Amino acid sequence: MKKFFALLLALVMSLSLVACGGGDDATTDDTTDDATNEETGGETTNDYKISVVLKTLSSEYWGYVKAGCDAAAAELGVEVSVVGPGAESDIEGQVAQIEQQIGAGCDAIICAPNDAGAAANALQAALDQGIPVLSVDTDVGIEGQTTFVGTSNVDAAYEGGKWAIGQAGDGAKAVIIYGQEGDNTSNMRREGYQKACDEAGVEVLAALSGQNTTDGATKTMEDMLSAHPGEIDIVLCHNDDTAIGAMNACKNAGVSDVIIVGFDGNASAVDLILAGDLIKATVAQQPYEMGYQAVEAAVEVLNGGTVESVINAPVEVVTAENGQAYLDNLASMQG
Repeated sequence: MKKFFALLLALVMSLSLVACGGGDDATTDDTTDDATNEETGGETTNDYKISVVLKTLSSEYWGYVKAGCDAAAAELGVEVSVVGPGAESDIEGQVAQIEQQIGAGCDAIICAPNDAGAAANALQAALDQGIPVLSVDTDVGIEGQTTFVGTSNVDAAYEGGKWAIGQAGDGAKAVIIYGQEGDNTSNMRREGYQKACDEAGVEVLAALSGQNTTDGATKTMEDMLSAHPGEIDIVLCHNDDTAIGAMNACKNAGVSDVIIVGFDGNASAVDLILAGDLIKATVAQQPYEMGYQAVEAAVEVLNGGTVESVINAPVEVVTAENGQAYLDNLASMQG
C-alpha cells in the first residue's frame, strides 16, 4: 500500500511538472530514487573501489579483519580489494602493495602499517590525488588522514597486565615479549604492560622482541629462561602467536608455573586457554568489527559524509571463565 501511494504521488508530481513545462526526464529520476530507497531502506549501491592493505594475510587475526572488510563490502555494495605481505616484518613488500593499489586506481585506501613512517610516505601519493586515507588497527598518523579505526593498545595491554598480576599475587616478576622493533603497535602494547607492572610494583626482568612470530618468540623465551632461571612468573606477549611461542619454550624447558598472556583474541589461543594450558588469557580486540567499521567509514566519506577522527574498538580480557562465550560470538560473526 505504501508503495502504491508513492507511485500515485510520483504520477501527480509528473503531471504537475508537465503543466509547468517540466520534462519527462526529471520525473523518471525522482521515481527511480524513491524506488531505490524503498527497496534498500535508504542504502544505495555504487561502484566505489576501496583498497585495504593489511600487515599480512598469513595469520588468523588478520583473517578476521579481512572477513569484516568483505562483509562490509557485500552489505554496502562496494568493491573491496584486501591484500597484505607474507609477514609483518616485510615493510618493503607492504609499501610496494600500497603503491600498486594506488597506481591501479582506488577511491579510498585503508592501511594497517607495518612501519608507520614507510607507509605514510607511500600513502602521501593517495592524499595528493584527493584519495581518502584511513588507518585500521595501527595508526599511520599521516597528516590529512580521514580516521583511525582501532584499539587503544596502551589501555588494552594495561588491562591484560593487570589481570595477570592479580592472578600471580605479590612478589611476582614478569618479562615482556614485544613485537617488531620500531613498530608503533608493539611500542604501545609494551608501554601498557610496563605501566601495569610499574603500578603494581612488579619487576620486569627483561623486555625483548619476538619478531611477531611463534618461532621468534620461542627463541626469545628460551633466552629469557636461561637468563632468569626460576624467576619468571608472568609472560606478557605482543600477540597470540608470540604467546604460543613462549608456551612452547616453557614446555620444552619443563617450566609449568608461569602465567602467559597473549593479545588479539585468536580462536587458537582461546582453545588453549580453555584446555588449561600455560596461556591463561588473551587481550581480545574485535578485528572483524574493525575491518567492517573501516570500510563503512570509507563509504561514508565517499558519500560526502563525515566521520570521527578516531573510531575506538573495545577490548576484553578472555580467560577460562568467558572463553567459550567469546568463541561462540566469534563463530556467529563469521557466519
